[in-house]
Amino acid sequence: MKKYDVVIIGAGSIGTPLSYYLTKKGVETAVIEKEASVGRGQNRSAIGGIRATHSDPAKIWVCQRTIDIVRRMKEEHGIDVDWLEGGYLYPIYTEQHETKLKKLLKIQKQYGLNIDWITPDAIRELAPGINREGLRGGTYSSGDGSASPLKMADAYYMLALNAGVDFYFKEEVLSLRRNGSRIEEVVTHKNRYQAGLIVDASGAHARKIEKMIGLNIPVYPDSHEAGITEPVKPFLKPMIVDIRPEKGSANYYFYQNKEGQVVFCITLNPKIPGLDTDSSSIFLPMVIKRMVNLYPRLRNLRVRRTWRGLYPMTPDGFPIVSFPKEIDNLLLTVGMCGQGFMIGPGLGEMLAEIIVDKTDQYNEILDQLTLYRSFRGDEILK
Repeated sequence: MKKYDVVIIGAGSIGTPLSYYLTKKGVETAVIEKEASVGRGQNRSAIGGIRATHSDPAKIWVCQRTIDIVRRMKEEHGIDVDWLEGGYLYPIYTEQHETKLKKLLKIQKQYGLNIDWITPDAIRELAPGINREGLRGGTYSSGDGSASPLKMADAYYMLALNAGVDFYFKEEVLSLRRNGSRIEEVVTHKNRYQAGLIVDASGAHARKIEKMIGLNIPVYPDSHEAGITEPVKPFLKPMIVDIRPEKGSANYYFYQNKEGQVVFCITLNPKIPGLDTDSSSIFLPMVIKRMVNLYPRLRNLRVRRTWRGLYPMTPDGFPIVSFPKEIDNLLLTVGMCGQGFMIGPGLGEMLAEIIVDKTDQYNEILDQLTLYRSFRGDEILK
């Protein structure tokens, strides 16, 4: 039997940063991971975007914290994670979307976002070569940016190890043994664990994990595909997000990373539910057609590789960050809806303050992301 103050299930975008911030505060922490190393689940499938440009206060606040952390990573820890502050640009071509985003701007500014509606001329300066036909303007948030998911995972792993976190790789959770309102043991095929607090940060497998103790949580993975090109001379600073739906897809987005590669992703419609991560034949033709139409100068870039990852979705598109009423020593940090990479560092730091310092300053975030909400809303900027 291994005993800790906190045991975290999952060494991904949420679990690894949280383990570091907890241990920094003197909490004896272990992380159990079924894969061979950190970030081998949904984290490595992220394309690297980090934005506070959301439509709700919880994610705005959490991701603002993440941006501040990532921006200071090299200065504070001497670790270069390829942070690039290029902003997020939403070019708009329809009156309907213009009305929608201008209305949303009022909410975003209310919660401290540095974001504005900009003119077509301003967009052309930020994104030289963008299709001008029908361009009405768009929103631009200059403080958003990107970083390398692989380098971020490694950075937090090294920070956590140096702080004293114990990682147990290649250990799949077989059962959670519950006694009344407490989880008494976490059982893997190698070890048994006891802890004052169990944190579920298991990503796409959260529903399976929580069924072990009789909890039915609404996390349903679906798959998204992404790709990356050869590196070229820098020509594009912001992440460009085209929210216009077309047959087969809801939106798509792309940016040029610090190494000069264009990274891109598309949101399929209808979704492809399940845990399949094999690349498909429909992704590349669909996304390339849309990207070249919006940004013709991309047509001569060569694609190096594509991949497919999972979005652990909830019905309303918002994460679940909650202490279940049924279990006294469980914290859910699941259903990140494909945004765990940008949520993880900020959420990890906040949760460490909640767990250790017993602060109530984040109660509004917990209230919004509770397991016991109606799930009838809808995230506008998914």
